[in-house]
This record gives sequence, C-alpha cells and structure tokens, in this order.
Amino acid sequence: MSIKIEHLSYVYSSGTVYEQHALKDVNLELPDGQFIGIIGHTGSGKSTLIQHLNGLLKASSGTIYYNGENIYAEGYSMKQLRSKVGLVFQYPEYQLFETDVFTDVCFGPKNLGLEQEEIERRAKEALQMVGLGEEYYKVSPFELSGGQKRRAAIAGILAMEPEVLVLDEPTAGLDPRGRDDILEQVARLHRERKITVILVSHSMEDVARYVERIIVMNRGEVMFDDTPRRVFHHYKELEAVGLAAPQEIYLMNELAALGWDVDTDASTAGEAADSIAACLRKM
Repeated sequence: MSIKIEHLSYVYSSGTVYEQHALKDVNLELPDGQFIGIIGHTGSGKSTLIQHLNGLLKASSGTIYYNGENIYAEGYSMKQLRSKVGLVFQYPEYQLFETDVFTDVCFGPKNLGLEQEEIERRAKEALQMVGLGEEYYKVSPFELSGGQKRRAAIAGILAMEPEVLVLDEPTAGLDPRGRDDILEQVARLHRERKITVILVSHSMEDVARYVERIIVMNRGEVMFDDTPRRVFHHYKELEAVGLAAPQEIYLMNELAALGWDVDTDASTAGEAADSIAACLRKM
C-alpha cells in the first residue's frame, strides 16, 4: 500500500475569525500503480488534500502513512518523502527558476546529494520522457511555450525518480493540443514506469479518458470514490455540487430518453461510439 490516509482533517486559520475546515475526516487508500483522478468544485478541498501527500501541509488531525510509515512520526524524513511523492503545481512554470532547462531539471536530484554523473543521467532521461530533446537543454525555461514549460516542470519532478506523481491541474490554460500532449505523456509514463499518478482536474472528459478511479471531493469530504463509469452514473448528484459529467453521458441519456438502447454510463467518446454503433446494428 503506497499511501493510506486515516481520519485526516485540516483547518485553515484555526482559532481565528477566518477559521475554515478545508478537510473533514478523510479516509483513503491509494495503492501503488493506480491512475487516480481527483475532482471537485473550487473550494472542495482537493488541492488541500494533495498538498498533504508529500508533507507540504500538516494535518490538523489524523494520520498519513507512506509505505506503512507514519509521515508525522518523530524523525521521519520529509525530504525523503518529497523525493518519492512528487507534486507538480497548477502552474508548474512557477517551479522553473534556473538559467536553462537542463540545469533546472538537475536541481531536484542535485538536492538529493547524488553524484554529478547520476544527476545528469536522471535529467537526460527525464527530459527524454517528456519529449524535450537536447536542443532544449541550454534554452531558458522562460523562452519555452506554455506546454513546454509544463513538460520541463514535470521532468524536474521525474528526475527525482518518484514513486508517486501528483499533478494539480497540469493542463490549466493550455490549448486543446497542448492539453492532449501533456496528458498523453503522463499516461505513457504511467504505463511504462508503473508509477502511481494522481491527477487533479476540472475536465471531466480528461478524467474519464485517462484515470481508472475517481475521488470526488465536496466541502472537504469524500463524496464518491469509484470507477469513472460508476461515479458519472451519479451525474445529477454531481451537478448539484457544481460539477458536470462528460458530454458523452448527457448525449447517451438523451438518446436513451428517445428510446435508443444505448449504454447510459458510456463516459468516453470511444465507449459512446461503440454503444451507438451496436444500437444501430440492431435497428
């Protein structure tokens, strides 16, 4: 078991007039190798939750275990935890600060105290994984496009060889092609490296397409935790808390209302197309 969360609560500005309960008694198990999506309306607690996973925030109450060890135990190494649970923020270009791309990607492994040869090997491998070739090594991070900056920031985390990759809205502000490129790279990394990926996203279509499990946060609590098909089956309940299902869900339910024998839980374009084609063959 990679990450286990028990009775996690977090209060902002505790004891003041601004006190806010961001997380309330959250219990989750995040096994090794899963591709997990976390969704929720603004203020639902999803970003607060993921910042606990590598110790950036400390719980007001409750416990988090990483590979069976309590991360709040005396003497536990947060530096080691952060090398294993890599967090890419919503606008990861703000994590770029060195003079060139290669030096920036080297920063993480260098901080781990590795030998220079190993640092450079990891940086080169990480940049290759995200599709940035040698022609980008000496380029200033600030001269890159939005999508390239995201790739460079992700490479900086990958160079630390994490076991868990946490991505907070990694495609925010990108055009459709840039968004697809980033998510395809992440999906490939998940397949090839078998790392755990936790994706926070506002795009229901992206979540339905890539993840195998969805955790829905609402008002600091876990509202649903299941497969995409089962979660989006509750699309009316999701709407009630400010979320929408993928467009395919609405299309299939409209067709079913017209008498079509289609799969109303089809949440991706491929599933919807297959179901419609099967229905047409029966006509």
